[in-house]
Amino acid sequence: MKEIILIAIQAILVENFVLSKFLGICPFLGVSKKSSTALGMGGAVIFVMVLSSAATWAVNEYLLKRFDLVYMQTIAFILVIAALVQFVETVLKKLLPVLYKALGIYLPLITTNCAVLGSALLNMEREYTFLEAVVFGFSAAVGFSLALILFSGVRERMETNDIPVAFQGLPITLIAAALVSVAFIGFTGLFGI
Repeated sequence: MKEIILIAIQAILVENFVLSKFLGICPFLGVSKKSSTALGMGGAVIFVMVLSSAATWAVNEYLLKRFDLVYMQTIAFILVIAALVQFVETVLKKLLPVLYKALGIYLPLITTNCAVLGSALLNMEREYTFLEAVVFGFSAAVGFSLALILFSGVRERMETNDIPVAFQGLPITLIAAALVSVAFIGFTGLFGI
């Protein structure tokens, strides 16, 4: 149980996919303008990462390893992730059309979100058990969502501030992202890394 808790804390805070590993930057910058869309994208990413962690673990264990096709991991994992994203997209379109429209192009881009693929590949590299893989996928997605929601709050606050013309838009966004990232580096002390 202690190992599971350590995996979760490390994935959320210490190895945060966006702020430490710099994976998933495209949706991080694109969807973090408003907290509502950041929350919706966070939920979609959590759903996809948990299911993809479970599915890719099973595909790797029962298909790729069994038939000596481990070299096909990346292709197989992308296919699994694409199918899951298509499912999420269909569900959101039916049940939450407003969120579906707000997420726009970033929803299908979850398929190419390197954080989702990175989670699946790290599960295999670290040789996690099924439970550990699912916990890591869930925790990494929670960390991604946490970064997205925190940064959306920062960006909403920046809209009310007087920012010099030279820094408006992308420059101040990147500076703010760097500062949030630096704040997360403080969590590395939790594990003595």
